[in-house]
Formats: sequence, structure tokens, C-alpha cells
Amino acid sequence: MSRGPSEFLPLSEAAVRAASGPSGRHAALIEDAFHVLVETPGGGVSLNGDAKSRRAAKQAVETLAARADAGLEVSPADVRVAIDEARQGGGGGRPIGRRGAVGAKTAAQARYLELMARHDLVFALGPAGTGKTFLAVAHGAGLLLSGEVDRLVITRPAVEAGERLGFLLKRRRDRGEIEVAPIAFMRGRTLAHAFVIVDEAQNASRLQMKMVLTRLGEGARMTVTGDPSQVDLLNIADSGLAHAVSILEGVGGVAVMRFAAEDVVRHPLVERIVRAYDADAAARRGERP
Repeated sequence: MSRGPSEFLPLSEAAVRAASGPSGRHAALIEDAFHVLVETPGGGVSLNGDAKSRRAAKQAVETLAARADAGLEVSPADVRVAIDEARQGGGGGRPIGRRGAVGAKTAAQARYLELMARHDLVFALGPAGTGKTFLAVAHGAGLLLSGEVDRLVITRPAVEAGERLGFLLKRRRDRGEIEVAPIAFMRGRTLAHAFVIVDEAQNASRLQMKMVLTRLGEGARMTVTGDPSQVDLLNIADSGLAHAVSILEGVGGVAVMRFAAEDVVRHPLVERIVRAYDADAAARRGERP
């Protein structure tokens, strides 16, 4: 690759290692994506190429650097996500977690974070292991810590697992800034200046879904997560999640994120398990008269 105009980014040693990667593999991904030359002459990263290419590559490198400086691992998947974000002109602040910035592990997760940042109501649909709830909680915690919202409210049809969201800063829960409650507790309330997460929403009835969606008050935002294929209601057709998406998709301020089996970020076997169950469910539907 021929040399063009150069830009040097002073970075920490950890950030330089993250941008370069093992045997220069991360740098090679960035070079191929943006047609730049990435070098690490010491104390930072040098980018060579035209202005537009350097600008995009710089954003990707800075995303990786922020992750490394927060003490988080930088994998090839993180590099690809950073590249996708830079291509889309996205990026920006990351939600805050226990160890610092919480980054997306896949391009789909990056898109999900972008939708939550830009829309007042986001539906996240897909199988377990895609990060739907974790990223929503991390995003909401970031908004709370930055003062953009006054409260983080997590609600679900059944709340027995709610106490397991333990990284949410106990003092803030004690002060009432973080609330975990069943959907029934939302009736009659108006949630202003809050980030609301409706989890396991496939098990909310249509009436419950309408009730919780209309709780949004001034300065509030909401993310609704669930897996439409895992409805535990006696009458599957009464699930409020699929119904709400069917009538609200395309409405201004509403976004829908659909995750697939390939977006599962747990053990690689989980994706194969999810696909097997999906195939079984499809076969069973085909057997019905």
C-alpha cells in the first residue's frame, strides 16, 4: 500500500497493543477495511491514507483504545464492530458497567446500542444469549450515572430473577434510583425521566403490554426485550410482544431490533442448540392441521 498523508494518534501501551492485535491481525483488519496503512512506531498509532479513510480508521482505533484503557479485552469481533461503527459514522459514548465501558461483541449488538441511543422506544427480539437484556441494563445504568435519567426501572411479568441483576450499584437501589418490579406494579404510574426495561416481554399479555407502554412520561425512554418463540402464556396468541411490534413498527420514535441465532455470544454450542430448537419448533408447526 502506498503512503499518503499521515496522522499520528498518541495512545497508551495497552491501546496500541489493542489496535495492533496479535501478530498485527487487528491492524490488518483496519487496513483492509479503510485502505490505510497502520503502523505503531512507539507511543501511539500512525495512520497513512486519504483524509476520509484516515478519519474512519481513527474512529475505529479510538473505539478500541477506549476499550483497552477501560481494562477490557479487545477481540477480533470487537475490531469488526468498531469498523462497522466507523463506517456508519456511529460510535460515541458507551454505557457504563462494573469494569468500565461496555462494548458490543457483534455488529448486531452495536446496532442495538445505536438504536437505544437514538429512539425513545426500542423492541429487542431474539433468543437468549444475544445480550438483549444485559446491554439494555448497561445502557440504562450509563444514562443514570451520567444524569441523563433520574431512575432505572426494570419490570417483567415474573420478577424472580430480578435480584440477580446485582451489578447495579446497591446504594442507588437503596435510594430508589433503581427499581425492579413486576409489571402489575406499573399500573396507575407515570414514569418520567426514567429508563424503563420491560424484560421477558413475550410473557406479558396484550393488556399488560399496552398498560406498560403507556406509562412513559416526560423525558422517559423504554426498551422492551423478549423472545417471541418462548411464550409461556396459556394462550400464545395473547402475547403482547408480537402484537405490539406488529402495530408499532414504523411509528416515529419506535425501533425494532431482531437478533438471530448467529448473534448468540455465549459458548459456540449455544448457537447450535438454539438452531436445533428453532428447527424443532418449525417442524411442529408444520405438523399442525
